[in-house]
Amino acid sequence: MKILNDFDATLLQNEDKFEDAFFKRFHLNKHKVRLSDNIEKDYSFPTFYGDVSCSQAIFLCSYEEALKLMPHEKIKPVRALKGRAVLAISCYEYKNVMGIPPYNEVALTIAIQADKQKNPTLLPLIFNNYSGYYVFSMPVTSRENCIRGNSIWGLPKVTQEIDIDVSGDEAVTVCREADGKEYFRLRVPKAGNPKQMDETAYLYTKLSGKILKARTDFKGDFAISKNMAVLLNPEKSPDKPFLTLSDTPCGKAIKKLKIDPTPLQLRYVEHMNSCFDFYDENYELK
Repeated sequence: MKILNDFDATLLQNEDKFEDAFFKRFHLNKHKVRLSDNIEKDYSFPTFYGDVSCSQAIFLCSYEEALKLMPHEKIKPVRALKGRAVLAISCYEYKNVMGIPPYNEVALTIAIQADKQKNPTLLPLIFNNYSGYYVFSMPVTSRENCIRGNSIWGLPKVTQEIDIDVSGDEAVTVCREADGKEYFRLRVPKAGNPKQMDETAYLYTKLSGKILKARTDFKGDFAISKNMAVLLNPEKSPDKPFLTLSDTPCGKAIKKLKIDPTPLQLRYVEHMNSCFDFYDENYELK
C-alpha cells in the first residue's frame, strides 16, 4: 500500500462498520488532537478496527540488544533461555478504522516487565504474567495515523510503503525504505491450529520523558503454529526464511537484535476486531 499523505479536518463517517458485539463492550470518549497548524480533529477512543487481517511472528532475540531499546531503567525485557528476549512482529491490514481511511501497519515490540523486582527466566511468558509490550518501531502507510501516534502516545511511527499479500497460503508483508528499497519481508502461514482469542494487552511508550501505558483489545479466530523446540535450539534455520532483512538503514537497525531464524510462534487471523485506547492518564511508573 502506498503512503496516504493527504488528510483534511473531516472524520470518515463509517460508524456502521462497527456493529459487532465486540465493540459494544467499550465506552467511547472524545479527545481533540492537533494534526497541523490548521487541522484539529475530535477523535473517539478507543479507536475501533474492524475486519482486520493480522499476521504475527514471535521470535527470540538478544536480551542485551533488547535491553538497549528500553525507555526506562525499571522496564526490562522478559527473559527467555540462553540470554534471549521475546520479539513480537505484528502486521496489520486495517480495512475499517473508526473515522479514518484504511491503512497498513507493522508493529515491532518487545515483551516486557515494568517495575518488577524480579524477572525470572521464561516464567512470565509461559504463565502470561508480564506487563505488556514496548513498541520500538511502527511503520504505517497513513500520514494522519502517523501524526496521531507520535503526538498522543509517542509511538515511533514513520510513514512507509507496506504491502501485505494474503492471496496465497501465506501472508507476506513487505516494508520499503523512503527510496523504495525493500528492507523487511515476513511470511506467516495462514494454516495452523485453530484458536479463538479474546484478549487484552498493554503497550508501553515514552512521550516527553514520561512512560505511557495504553490498553489494546482484540478478538478473532486465529490459526497458530508453535515451534517450542527453538527454546533449546535457537540457531536452527528453517528451509525457507520467515524473516528477511536487507542491509539498508531500517533493515540494519532490526538486525542489531540478533533475531533467531525460526519463530517461537506464528499466528494468522483473517477477520479480527480490535481497538486501541487513549493512554491511561492515571498510570505512573513507580
